[in-house]
Amino acid sequence: MKKRYIIILIAIAIFGCDDEPKYERKGFTVNDSSPEEGQSNKTGIQSDTVAFDSRPNGILITSAPEHRLIPIYKLNSRVNDDDTTYFTGSNAFYSGYSEYERIDGNNWNHNFMPGFEAMYGYNFININYHNTISKKTIKFFKDPVLIKTLYYPTDSKDTLNGEAVHRNYYMVSAYNEDSNKDGVINTDDLRRFFLFNMDGTMNMLLIPNEYSVSSSQFDPSNDYMYIYATIDENGNGHQDETEDVHIFWIDLKAPKKGVRLY
Repeated sequence: MKKRYIIILIAIAIFGCDDEPKYERKGFTVNDSSPEEGQSNKTGIQSDTVAFDSRPNGILITSAPEHRLIPIYKLNSRVNDDDTTYFTGSNAFYSGYSEYERIDGNNWNHNFMPGFEAMYGYNFININYHNTISKKTIKFFKDPVLIKTLYYPTDSKDTLNGEAVHRNYYMVSAYNEDSNKDGVINTDDLRRFFLFNMDGTMNMLLIPNEYSVSSSQFDPSNDYMYIYATIDENGNGHQDETEDVHIFWIDLKAPKKGVRLY
């Protein structure tokens, strides 16, 4: 009986996988053909770019009532038994509760860092900025990118070291080009880190172009953000495990290009 049970489990493992939906890999090709901008295809979804279809997902409430953000996602497909269905990613948020938030004078309401919400999602490709007073709407990026994390000013009343925290800018980490020239923008490319003004216009690249950012760390005593980034030493446009990792610091009170400390 036990042997028969094991055989049944093996059969399920082998043949049952065929019933699982097949998802697209995160990212997109850079030379897709699709309907012109503003036209719809057979799915009835409006085309955001000439590369593929997209959909908005919700409104992000920032600290200032006139500034609102709209996350834009790629329209994805999945196949199950020859049946194709479509879906978009959903908005997810990082939380950063730590021992520092239990210190008197510190309260960042479970945000990733004081003053910042940190948002991500599956095939998150752009951000629309909307001004509720001027009614102006613009895109953060002219062309689609693969966004890893969006940092935007929270509407919660955060404090750090006994002082109220007010942020007046956005930060975005994203794969913004096909750096390894394989015809696809995905997580195999270099990930850059950008600073944007409150009106949605780009300010600067915070970490040099030849780096790929990998992680960050918050320093509550100085209100610094440390960025760990791999330098593309061989110029292949890909982050290799043997390449050097450097650390940069960014003063979140007045962000400028990251200063290398290691």
